[in-house]
Amino acid sequence: MAEESGTTARPRLRENPWVVLVSLCLGFFMILLDTTIVNVAIPSMIDGLGATLDQILWVVNAYVLVYAVLLITAGRLGDMWGPKPLFLVGMALFTVASVACGLADSPAQLITARVAQGVGGALLTPQSLSIITQIFPPDRRGAAFGLWGSVAGLAAVTGPTLGGFIVTRWGWEWIFFVNLPIGILSLALAVAVVPDLRPQRRHRLDLVGTALATAALFFITFGLIEGEQHDWGRIWGGITIPELIGAGVVLLVVFLVVQYRAKGEPLVPFALLRDRNFSLMMFVGGAMAFGLLGLFVPFLIYLQSVLGLSAMQAGFTVAPMALTSIFVSPFAGRLADRVGGKYVLMTGLSFFATGTGYLIWTAQVDSGRWTFLPGLITAGVGMGFTFPPMTTLAMRDVVPHLAGAASGVLNTTRQLGGVIGSAAVGALLQAQLSAHLRTAAERHAAGLPAPYRDDFVAAFSRAATGGLKVGRGQTGAALPDDLPAEVGRVAATTFHEGFVGAMRPSLALAIGVLATAALSCVFIRGRRPAPVTPASVRAGQSGVSG
Repeated sequence: MAEESGTTARPRLRENPWVVLVSLCLGFFMILLDTTIVNVAIPSMIDGLGATLDQILWVVNAYVLVYAVLLITAGRLGDMWGPKPLFLVGMALFTVASVACGLADSPAQLITARVAQGVGGALLTPQSLSIITQIFPPDRRGAAFGLWGSVAGLAAVTGPTLGGFIVTRWGWEWIFFVNLPIGILSLALAVAVVPDLRPQRRHRLDLVGTALATAALFFITFGLIEGEQHDWGRIWGGITIPELIGAGVVLLVVFLVVQYRAKGEPLVPFALLRDRNFSLMMFVGGAMAFGLLGLFVPFLIYLQSVLGLSAMQAGFTVAPMALTSIFVSPFAGRLADRVGGKYVLMTGLSFFATGTGYLIWTAQVDSGRWTFLPGLITAGVGMGFTFPPMTTLAMRDVVPHLAGAASGVLNTTRQLGGVIGSAAVGALLQAQLSAHLRTAAERHAAGLPAPYRDDFVAAFSRAATGGLKVGRGQTGAALPDDLPAEVGRVAATTFHEGFVGAMRPSLALAIGVLATAALSCVFIRGRRPAPVTPASVRAGQSGVSG
């Protein structure tokens, strides 16, 4: 790399791309850790903050929404000012916002702090992928992205297990405080070893495109999250949920048209979209995020609310999936370098969908924790075989001056898939719960004393629109505290049966999206080999300064 001369330790470290990769992965690890660690704490936050399921879904989705909306903008800012400054600012903001999350004492405060976290995460993430793309030659990126993918697996296993331990021992607040030491360490390493890649051309920020994309994504996601709560009817005055979602779709179409016709530098460069593999990987990344969050949201609630596991036990239950991914990802990255990523990626998506299907098949009211092990391991293999080739195929032919924009676009579609997945699965879960709880309540009410039957059925019938209670030990409905023990036991059984019945179609939706993504991989363009010369490597690393 073009670094300053001398024999000091810092230039030598900056000349080693693997050392830089470790520094970048630490920040990436913290971003992903925060996502997975929040999922396992959902029931505890519901209980601790007195929140409802739709409020806690906003704790998850407010972060992901802001994160997704700002990624392309942050990638462009990295192209304008260099990725290192944006990485450092994003890391500092994310760390401070994490502390604010832990200090929150209401759902509104927590959601506000999560928005700030989303801004910090958005500034940080595209810079890491942009730097990796520029410091590694194309024939070595698969191995680098394999390590990058294994970090995703490490965060996935650390999140539920560490999060479960922290929630059980000290409370949900500490899942955010754990980011403080990680953030400080990542900042120190980034200052020391990450090169300052100066942009070789001036860029401008597309303000119109940013405003259109922000409004479109907000309307669509807000409508999906709040739809069931408002019975898919009116929400603001005469505005209905379908109208809100429709307006978001229209704005999204307008955004794409404006981007296509832009004379200067649009927020989404259509030169990237003309690369078939890049466009396909945008869809695959979104589908994988849809499937991942679509699995975790209902399944972690099921483990705690139906099977009665603690947060720590639930984390250890799903740990085999992420552990498997950690060991598989580096191998998948090297394999993608050697044989191409098409069939590796198809295998990964198919395995993930199959593992999720196994969970649907085996989930019962009285299932044991180890019943799910084969499905979790299969899904872990799929996750490990998906992320490295997906990223390699997307970024393989990207020219250096578009690396930041490409990283922002790719991560935006991935996060948008997560937003839509979490919102769609959450909405479907609530809709299915409403129907299944009502059916189960009517069936079990026959065995209750007559004075309690009508109120029992009515409580479960209005559970979804009244705010579902799904924390550990909850029954899903607002029932009086002074009910006889017999009624309480029947209420718990009703909720358990209703939730299991509702979870199955929710997970089936995720499987359908994953299967579609796997089929789309048949259109991946084969590798077009190009000789790697010292000049091409220098071109990929141009603009590095001390």
